[in-house]
Amino acid sequence: MGTWRNGSGRLTVEGPDGSGAGAVAAEPGAAESGAAESEAAESGAAEPVAVEIAASYGTRRRGLLGRDGIEGALLITPCNSVHTFRMRFAIDVAYLDKELRVIDVHTLKPGRLPLPRWKARHVLEAEAGAMERWGLRPGARITVNVQDVS
Repeated sequence: MGTWRNGSGRLTVEGPDGSGAGAVAAEPGAAESGAAESEAAESGAAEPVAVEIAASYGTRRRGLLGRDGIEGALLITPCNSVHTFRMRFAIDVAYLDKELRVIDVHTLKPGRLPLPRWKARHVLEAEAGAMERWGLRPGARITVNVQDVS
């Protein structure tokens, strides 16, 4: 993708071979037997996840500060490091290269400053545990479909 702009869209997780990496889990309590999760995993189709895109200086700087949570994820671009000072909740952080391939994934508690990932060009943030449910792991690739704002 050329130039990124602030906005929103949907992201989908693909495995290293281009197949669906896993499905987004259903609503809590909806599949107590796990049947819905296994059906989605067998089909290989991952549910799209809502994503906010932070591309300007102000939106990248603000990030998730001042929020009590996030539905979906926040894509920060360009970015190769984050912090969780003054955050109200734990987050999952995925470092992405220029082709949106996952370099590394970490769960960070509030008040942490991890080392920067020099090969990263983008960072994807979500509530703790979300990326595991989505099947997002190193080597996976994400696609982002940006919603038209016009």
